[in-house]
Amino acid sequence: MFDTLSNRLGDIFDRLRGRGALGEDDVGAAMREIRVALLEADVALPVVRDFIAAVREKAVGQDVIRSVTPGQMVVKIVHDHLVQTLAGDGGNGSLDLNAPAPVGIMLVGLQGSGKTTTAAKIALRLKNRERKKVLMASLDVQRPAAQEQLAQLGKQTGVATLPIVAGERPVAITKRALDVARREGYDVVMYDTAGRLHINEELMLEVAAVREAAAPHQTILVADAMTGQDAVNVAKAFGERAGVTGIVLTRVDGDARGGAALSMRAITGKPIVFIGTGEKIDALEPFFPDRIAGRILGMGDVVSLVEKAAEAADEDEAKKLAAKLEKGNFDLDDLAGQLRQLRRMGGMSSMLGMLPGIGKIKKQIDAANIDETVIKRQEAIIGSMTKAERKNPNLLNGSRRRRVAAGSGTTVPEINRLMKQYQDMAGMMKRMKKLGQKGMMRHGLSALMPGAGFR
Repeated sequence: MFDTLSNRLGDIFDRLRGRGALGEDDVGAAMREIRVALLEADVALPVVRDFIAAVREKAVGQDVIRSVTPGQMVVKIVHDHLVQTLAGDGGNGSLDLNAPAPVGIMLVGLQGSGKTTTAAKIALRLKNRERKKVLMASLDVQRPAAQEQLAQLGKQTGVATLPIVAGERPVAITKRALDVARREGYDVVMYDTAGRLHINEELMLEVAAVREAAAPHQTILVADAMTGQDAVNVAKAFGERAGVTGIVLTRVDGDARGGAALSMRAITGKPIVFIGTGEKIDALEPFFPDRIAGRILGMGDVVSLVEKAAEAADEDEAKKLAAKLEKGNFDLDDLAGQLRQLRRMGGMSSMLGMLPGIGKIKKQIDAANIDETVIKRQEAIIGSMTKAERKNPNLLNGSRRRRVAAGSGTTVPEINRLMKQYQDMAGMMKRMKKLGQKGMMRHGLSALMPGAGFR
């Protein structure tokens, strides 16, 4: 989402870092460029003005002039203020559920912003991570099949949904949902309200009526990250009439320029809680302002990368693999497990985007045209082998490879590449076993490379 803004700011900061000293004119020129970059990213003009004024005030101070690396100091000032702008009132990537059960969470927003899918994503997260018993209720009687959509998402996620009663109005649905949640011991009840194509009085009156009936503990504004400059109007309207307590941005994996994130947070003063990163039901990430600021400024997000790896890892599978590696064993089943974990982490592009300094070579990476379907094809290749072939890859002669290619819908050259990849990894595992822990410490990673002489 922030690629355009990140690239523009990266170019500006590279020029600043290349100068030994910065005068007020240098800072002023940089601020003008940052202003243009923010406007091009669809950040609302009032937000840009406040941001530039606050950064300029600090950037022309004595701390920058006296700094050994004034360019780096300006980057730090921009980073700190970016975090402050994105943070809101204590935004920490989680929902506040500190209230008597059932805790009410009402989702509001325009039609098409992704409220229904987001309701299911949040419910699944609360069920799996917070161990909460969640009830979802669709109050959307405007959009055809909206209630059926939530019911299907409930079946998909294993989260209960309020039974549909034909002709029932939103306020009546709200009261029934609250009553069911109390009687059946639910921890959380989620209200998926109706939207409109644009803000109008009818929508606001309906939201206000539902809010009065539900008395929700949290009111979440669900907004499309591609809203652009109109984000200000959406944020103001729902902030004033719906009592918004937090924001979820959807479709951040698309071509959005990122302005909505800065604008909505600044206008409402409320934190961005989650961001929707894809169509899949688990594609929801907590929003951490410091991490997002790091991504925007090309500093990476290693913490999120480590967390993704921890989530994707299967503990039992990891223990089995560790035991096999101690013996120097590594077969194609083990390789398939590593491929599955990589896919669960979002693939190579997702991982690379979180590494520090990756913005500088992003064009080269894009030009390389990384094919994310390779992982799936490699899994299909291994899945088309017999158990004996996976345990002993030496069995894979020419005729067997042709059979596997036909069964997996791939080609023999693709199988050959996979086998070369496997042989390199297996060779590294054998060298690790021979070296042992002390040998690794003495010789370092270079000892694992082919031709290192430790065979």
